[in-house]
Amino acid sequence: MSHWYKQGVLVTGGAGFIGSHLVERLNAAGARVTVLDHHATPEHPNLAPIHQHVTMIPMTVEAALETLDIGRFDTIFHLGGNPYVPPSVDDPVMDYEKNLHTTFKLLERLRAHPTPRFVYASSAAVYGNPTRLPIREDDPTLPISPYGVSKLASERYADVYSQLYGVRSSSARMFSVYGPRQRKQVIFDVMTKLIATPDQIEIFGDGTQERDFCHVDDAVSALLTIAACAPGKGEVYNVASGVSHSIKHVVETWCKILNLHPRLNSTGQVRAGEPDKWTVDISALKKLGFVPHMSLEEGLRQIKDWYDAQF
Repeated sequence: MSHWYKQGVLVTGGAGFIGSHLVERLNAAGARVTVLDHHATPEHPNLAPIHQHVTMIPMTVEAALETLDIGRFDTIFHLGGNPYVPPSVDDPVMDYEKNLHTTFKLLERLRAHPTPRFVYASSAAVYGNPTRLPIREDDPTLPISPYGVSKLASERYADVYSQLYGVRSSSARMFSVYGPRQRKQVIFDVMTKLIATPDQIEIFGDGTQERDFCHVDDAVSALLTIAACAPGKGEVYNVASGVSHSIKHVVETWCKILNLHPRLNSTGQVRAGEPDKWTVDISALKKLGFVPHMSLEEGLRQIKDWYDAQF
């Protein structure tokens, strides 16, 4: 990796779930990392083990841009913003301000200083309910949530800024990333429900909804691969494992790991703004050299070990 991070790497949202894992990996590789995140303090549990080895800017991206010299970085990973669909449905103004508005401001700064490589963490939510499976990057983008709209618009701005102004951008469409430090979403919610009520569990829908669950270690590898190998001309990449699992299978795998035999109750209802099935084509990312390594069962065991150590 050394050819692209000699001068330093900026990670917005670096105190978050995916961001902190990315910061750890970069630090271990010898990169000089700056974390831009209003939660970035030495005491933050995601950063505490490495806080002495990274530079922290505990500010919002927009506030920091008033004084931050972004031209001094080799690479900028932009993970800051609202990371989930449900809050965008409840508060679309918040989602617009944290996602699209902030990304636009960052791209504007890069227009004047286009040297850094810009890797944007987008989302599978840009596809909405897919028109065909497996989902490919050239499939129609028809988001069904404000979150999906803000992510798609940010991608398009990054692409246009590449074509018009020479910003070296690539976007990573993340699919259901899970792993240690994530304290919400399906994987974590199922585990905590089983621990709280081991005799029964309630799941949304009928359990047949499918997701491509991508372990955070693989997601970080994908981001690093894009930074190192992508052309940086506004292109997009699906970031996933390439294997889909039903919610019912996730529950059954957790039960195996936890040695539980609960009764499964299905609500028959799904959250607003969330599609039913995702199977993903990751051949474009594989052409850059990406190879996913983490199986679902191994990934869930990692979460259990982290949870046991934390709680």
